[in-house]
Amino acid sequence: MTKLSVAEIRKLASSIVQKHPGGVTYSQLIKEILAVSPDTPRNTISGSIWDLEIKLPNEVMKPSRGIYAPSGGESATWISPPPPSPSLYESDFYESFAAYLKTELQEATEAFALGGAGLTGKWGTPDVIGVYKKLPSDRVGFFGEILAAEIKINPQEFVTAFGQAVAYRLFAARCYIVMPSSMLDVDQARLDALCMLFGVGFVLFDLDKESPNYRVKARAQRQVPDMFYLNKFADALHKHNTDIFNKIFPLW
Repeated sequence: MTKLSVAEIRKLASSIVQKHPGGVTYSQLIKEILAVSPDTPRNTISGSIWDLEIKLPNEVMKPSRGIYAPSGGESATWISPPPPSPSLYESDFYESFAAYLKTELQEATEAFALGGAGLTGKWGTPDVIGVYKKLPSDRVGFFGEILAAEIKINPQEFVTAFGQAVAYRLFAARCYIVMPSSMLDVDQARLDALCMLFGVGFVLFDLDKESPNYRVKARAQRQVPDMFYLNKFADALHKHNTDIFNKIFPLW
């Protein structure tokens, strides 16, 4: 197949974008163009589409960095991501993410499922709680840190998840949002940007409780919790589950 010209690349790119009302990433757009015209150099494609929304403003918009979508402004009608299966529950992923936090990310020495406990309402009860503190083998001691995670199986609940994760920063040093990979690309991009601004960790996973395939988009940044709210959380946890409390506290 012959190589595409710049004009042909842009025309093809626009037609591909129109097939993705929810947005398509820059890398995915290049991948789809190469699938149609493998003889066209990647650099030529990249140089032709990086400012596609400027060259074709009536056809393409850029709602977030690295995301291309059909023009129509912020009021454009997006195709909603598919809802989760009614047979799935958020609690199906609590234990597996607790294990991931401990064994894969290695940001917790202990991690436990906690969601639904109702310690202090939805803004004070993380789905997963963890602690990172000194092990007997550590030569240098340090003050332990609480970790909290909010898991959602509905890809449209990212705003609620973000609000809850930020609220957990009152008592947790590191906080994570765990969202299904079926989120629209544009929503992923915006949530990723918010998480970077606020130091919240962002993890994607597949809605498969047997193989969730967790993967990190952004690691949580350490924050200093408010000791008043940390003590409030510790007191509520002690009243609810003394066993978990004893495994997390004291933090030194």
